[in-house]
Amino acid sequence: MTKTLSVSAIKNGTVIDHIPAAQALKILKLLQIGTHKNCVTLGLNLVSKSLGLKDLIKIENRILTDTEANEVTVFAPKATINIIENFDIVKKITTRFPDSIVGVFTCANPVCITQTEAIKTHFYLEEYGKQIKLTCRYCEEQFDRDHLVALSAAL
Repeated sequence: MTKTLSVSAIKNGTVIDHIPAAQALKILKLLQIGTHKNCVTLGLNLVSKSLGLKDLIKIENRILTDTEANEVTVFAPKATINIIENFDIVKKITTRFPDSIVGVFTCANPVCITQTEAIKTHFYLEEYGKQIKLTCRYCEEQFDRDHLVALSAAL
């Protein structure tokens, strides 16, 4: 049997792998990839031994900050994030699930102060097995991660 690659290599940039299926588009929005001017490769529903199906993102000529890498864990807690230089992995970013996240999601509570005042949203994060819950710092309402909308620019 001949092995083939589903997604081509990048020369320089960041690779986010082992993203649970159906989460890559949320990560693209989170990282505001729609404003990125270089090549972005997106793999959806790729076969994975450990996940069954996975997503993959390759971003040419962009290195994630530690904060951005940690924010990715909100959608992909077990993702691997690698920095590529000259087609080789030069760094594996170690992520940690953040305690809180600022200015990334809108609060879904229509009476939250963040709906009417010019203040950044701030959510405390908690992991419950495979579920991720966010609690608004201001109104104290709790939401499932998948029910909040990212504030970033449209794709």
